[in-house]
Amino acid sequence: MTTRPRPLPLSLAPFRPGEDGPLLRTWVKTPVELMTWAGPAFTWPLDDAQLTAYAAEPGRHTWTAVAPGDHRIGHASVAGTRLGRVLIAPGQRALGLGRALVSQVVDHCFGELGLPEISLGVWAHNTAAIRIYEHLGFRTEQTLEGVEKVDGAPWTAHQMRLTAPTR
Repeated sequence: MTTRPRPLPLSLAPFRPGEDGPLLRTWVKTPVELMTWAGPAFTWPLDDAQLTAYAAEPGRHTWTAVAPGDHRIGHASVAGTRLGRVLIAPGQRALGLGRALVSQVVDHCFGELGLPEISLGVWAHNTAAIRIYEHLGFRTEQTLEGVEKVDGAPWTAHQMRLTAPTR
C-alpha cells in the first residue's frame, strides 16, 4: 500500500492579474489545456487583457491558492453560485491540493458568501476533477453530450451541484 503525502495547508488570496496572471499562464500551455480549464470563455493564447477582464467581472470572486512560503499553486473562481476555473499548478497535481482548494472555496461560499448552493460544469473526461467534486458531495444533475468540439472530437460536460448544509 502506497501512502500519499499529506497536502500542504492552503490559503485563498485574492487573484491579482498583474502579479498572478503570468504564473497562471505558464500552467495553461496549449489551446486544449485552456479549453479544459476554462471552457470557451477565453481565446488562445491566454493573455493579460483576458485575465484582467475576467477578474473584474461583476459578481466574480477570484482566488489564488497559496501554500506556505507564499508559493502560488492554484486558482479558482466563483461567479454568482457557479464554481469554475479550478486549476492546480502542473508540478503540484496528484498531491490532494485540488481537493484542499475546492474544499476551501466551498467553505468560503457557504460561509462568508452565504450561498445556498454551488454549481459547476466539468468535462466528462476530467475524471480527477470529478472524483474531487464527488468526494466533496457534488452530484451530477445533467450530462450535456458533445457540447464542444476540440481538435475534431466532441466533448461532453457534466453539470454538478452541491447544496449548502442545513444549519
